[in-house]
Amino acid sequence: MSETQIRLSGSGGQGLQLAARILVSGLALEGRNISLSQSYEPTSRGGLSRSDLVVGSSTGYPLVSAIDYLVILDQIAVENSLGLIKNDSTVIVDSERVDSPPDGAHTTISLALIQTAREIGNVRAANVVSLGVLAGLSGICSQKSLLQAIRDTVPARFIDLNLEALARGYALVSAEKSKDTQLTAVS
Repeated sequence: MSETQIRLSGSGGQGLQLAARILVSGLALEGRNISLSQSYEPTSRGGLSRSDLVVGSSTGYPLVSAIDYLVILDQIAVENSLGLIKNDSTVIVDSERVDSPPDGAHTTISLALIQTAREIGNVRAANVVSLGVLAGLSGICSQKSLLQAIRDTVPARFIDLNLEALARGYALVSAEKSKDTQLTAVS
């Protein structure tokens, strides 16, 4: 299997570190090799936050160098990934908080990730909504494994919220795929 490089990015307080741990747990349930690196600015809210995953049969170099899938939940995170996005990458952005997605030959998909989380009662669930979109588009990890990972990783009082957020992310992908046109791409 070839290597897949993923970055989850946004601002502090959006739960990107948790989303990455859920994805790592789901991938581990499937017997995958994963390298995870995380970075966040010292401010608790509003500073840049990112989690990078390298997934493959072996992960000799643990840092992303050519991103296949990029999730951006806040405009603050756009510039940090420039130069790492491949031409055949898929970039998933929140339509509310990312006004100027990265330019390039890659596919950019703008979805109402934060609004979807708001609709289920907690804007901070946008991280798991975006995880459902990422998994639904990429097929990197099965929904079954991610459901179990949420049960294993998330505090008990937030499990139901995160299960709903994951389902809503997958539903966003299904809704886009069922439209007459291909996924809305902005280049």
